[in-house]
Amino acid sequence: MTDGFADFEQHDYAYVGGLLARDLVEVRHDVEGLDDSGFWVVVLSFDGDVTCARFAEVRPAAMPPAPWAGPRRDEWVSSLDRASYCAAVEDVRALIARGEVYQVNVCRVLSAPTDVTSLRGLASVLATQHPSRFPALVHLPSAGVYVCSASPELYLSRDCVDGFDVVETRPIKGTGRLRRDITDKDRAENVMIVDMARNDLGRVARTGSVDVPKLCEFEEYPGLVHLVSTVRAKLVRGVTWGEILLATYPPASVSGAPKLRALEMIRDLEPVPRGPYCGAIGWVDVDRARASLAVGIRTFWLDAGHLRFGTGAGITWGSNAEAEWAETELKAELLLAAASTHT
Repeated sequence: MTDGFADFEQHDYAYVGGLLARDLVEVRHDVEGLDDSGFWVVVLSFDGDVTCARFAEVRPAAMPPAPWAGPRRDEWVSSLDRASYCAAVEDVRALIARGEVYQVNVCRVLSAPTDVTSLRGLASVLATQHPSRFPALVHLPSAGVYVCSASPELYLSRDCVDGFDVVETRPIKGTGRLRRDITDKDRAENVMIVDMARNDLGRVARTGSVDVPKLCEFEEYPGLVHLVSTVRAKLVRGVTWGEILLATYPPASVSGAPKLRALEMIRDLEPVPRGPYCGAIGWVDVDRARASLAVGIRTFWLDAGHLRFGTGAGITWGSNAEAEWAETELKAELLLAAASTHT
């Protein structure tokens, strides 16, 4: 076998950002190593679990094709059915009316039984049918972490630009089949999330360096269009990854405003943990002071004999419960179809 994957399928490896990482050195469940040295693959769950895996060998590699046998489409079960999700939307609107929150991202997790032990085949299907800016496949048997993602959304990148340590986030708010489906509500919500991202980055940024070079631009993907903005900042010298994550995590676009109250609501309204969905997936190259972490959307993971996938929508006062349910269905439709393909 010469495809670069099959000869070590039983071992730990990851494919992130066009790079193949193998020869595992260590797995940590804290972020302190991200300020040390080496190349780390990072999976952060929305609920606070941390997996950071340091690899000795990292090289450019294309995702090789592989067969995939997914669950049947009718085997998927949602953590919130239509009535329960619509009720959650109305609960959020009631809180907004009382002035407790402005927006809450309400999500549901879909699950289907499976006996697969690798998501390599699914990652291959996604790469073909749903190419994305931040494809990822994380295969860590030693840590029990199996994730593949076709995320279009940047949570946080980090790079040295003109001598400054620069971070960038690109929140998505507003999803439709076509550009004309994007509403004024979507644009208002996007601007609200941009303000949150500016505030979050401002906690670790040099004074006056937070900038919004792009606001409410369209990005098109197979079957979907997104409304995307860009927020950028220069970091304070010596800031740690722990401080960056404390200031910015979880991502503004998948939590709500104000963030702490929105997170309380999410814990009350959602019956199961989100896992890596709405978390962060990517890599940190400490030695080169570079990083790229995507928001864990369009993401599948293995857990307790099930393949899982999350979908959700941002709820504001202007939300219509049935329309928000329909948005979660739209976001899931094509991805679940891909995951349910038998090859």
